[in-house]
Amino acid sequence: MQLHVSPSLRHVTLMPGKDVREFIKVRVGPRWASYRMLFYSLLFFAFLVRFTFVLSTVDAIDGDHSKCSNIGCLGKRIGPKILGRRIQSHVPEVIYRILDEPVGEDEVQGKSDLPQTLQDFMAQIKESRSDAKSFALKLRQMVLLLEQRARKAKIQEYLYRHVASSCIPKQLHCLALKLANEHSNNAAARLQLPSAELVPALIDNSYFHFVLASDNVLAASVVATSLVKNALRPSKFRATPPAVIEVKALHQFDWLSKGKIPVLEAMEKDQRVRSKFRGGSSAIVANNTEKPQVIAAKLQALSPKYNSMMNHIRIHLPELFPSLNKVVFLDDDIVIQTDLSPLWDVDMKWKVNGAVETCRGEDSLVMSKRFKSYLNFSHPLIANSFDPNECAWAYGMNIFDLKAWRKSNITRTYYHWLEQNLKSDLSLWQLGTLPPGLIAFRGQVRVIDPFWHMLGLGYQENTTLSDAETAGVIHFNGRAKPWLDIAFPQLRPLWAKYINFSDKFIKGCHIRAP
Repeated sequence: MQLHVSPSLRHVTLMPGKDVREFIKVRVGPRWASYRMLFYSLLFFAFLVRFTFVLSTVDAIDGDHSKCSNIGCLGKRIGPKILGRRIQSHVPEVIYRILDEPVGEDEVQGKSDLPQTLQDFMAQIKESRSDAKSFALKLRQMVLLLEQRARKAKIQEYLYRHVASSCIPKQLHCLALKLANEHSNNAAARLQLPSAELVPALIDNSYFHFVLASDNVLAASVVATSLVKNALRPSKFRATPPAVIEVKALHQFDWLSKGKIPVLEAMEKDQRVRSKFRGGSSAIVANNTEKPQVIAAKLQALSPKYNSMMNHIRIHLPELFPSLNKVVFLDDDIVIQTDLSPLWDVDMKWKVNGAVETCRGEDSLVMSKRFKSYLNFSHPLIANSFDPNECAWAYGMNIFDLKAWRKSNITRTYYHWLEQNLKSDLSLWQLGTLPPGLIAFRGQVRVIDPFWHMLGLGYQENTTLSDAETAGVIHFNGRAKPWLDIAFPQLRPLWAKYINFSDKFIKGCHIRAP
């Protein structure tokens, strides 16, 4: 048999033998389907498959599955399927299984051989040449031990801060005692403030009126001093060189002695429910299941501030000052750094409360507060009544239109929801007067510029001194009050500069500049 192939590879002739005249003639297809083209195609395809497989393997080894080249991703999807292979995880399944197992309460109790640091852990693993299971067990135990220690340290920090912020510093206690002694022994200290000729100015609506409720003499003095020193229109709240200041105790308000006072009843019930519901700071700290942040919130709820008459009295401003049409309410932990006269020029647009919103600022820690930050939306009564994303606003520097307030049902609404919270064992919200205030003043808030109220100087240290100096009013809301040793040192001078450290009572109680 003879085989003849033409030079062009287009014709193949097959001859059975010499004596056979018949022959078979095969005509191959056109040039584009030649054997040479077929050979090159197979060669290229084999190279492409190998190239795709190599790329997919490199991407898998690299470990970053969120990023890969287009060809590499194609190799991941197609290469392993063509080759009948599946990319396997680099972490043995036994490690996943052990780390996913439920945590036992006493898993690391009494074990003294657990590594304390990552360096100790690596040394033990290298020395024992552990398998994957032993590696996972040792890693799990070390992490659990460190988690327990970190949780305990965090809770201790919250407890110490709670104690430090709730106690009265000895310097302030000394000041209160010395002033009380002066009031008893010095007739001049018992003179009426203000003097009789200045009393008419207290009910004259042509003056600017500021209200401060506090039982902290030093803090109140800083607010008053900073207010007067930064005033550019003093004639609007001064009748003579000194500012007209009235100092009254709660028992001097006739309104508080008439019949049943809702705020006093609410405070009494609130105190009884808190004592029964929370069980004190020792019981809160002893809880081994709750997160440190939850424990911190419960400790904060025990703060005397939240059970103080001074904190609740603001809801009764229209009754306390029946002759006034408009006031600016100030907390005792603020410092005024500019003239507040322009606040009287703010058009309230028939709203009752002029306040800074706390959901639109650049500071995500302070200015990200909405209703869901204060109210418990897992409770159906709250969830069915309010929008969790509604913007919150700040107490502490507020313009109150008392004339418009008297025509509203704000105070009744406030006490209605306070009663609902008491009936639900404080499950609607846990602390403070702001949550019921958010509810009571809904639809009655006139938003003012954030310049007038910078918050958070008492619970976070992200605010710099230069930033704080640009605000009209700064607020040390939070535990780190400026009169406490736990105050942030870089911010405390903004408050301390309004204290007269040469005063004999200040010097006598060893209150010193920071």
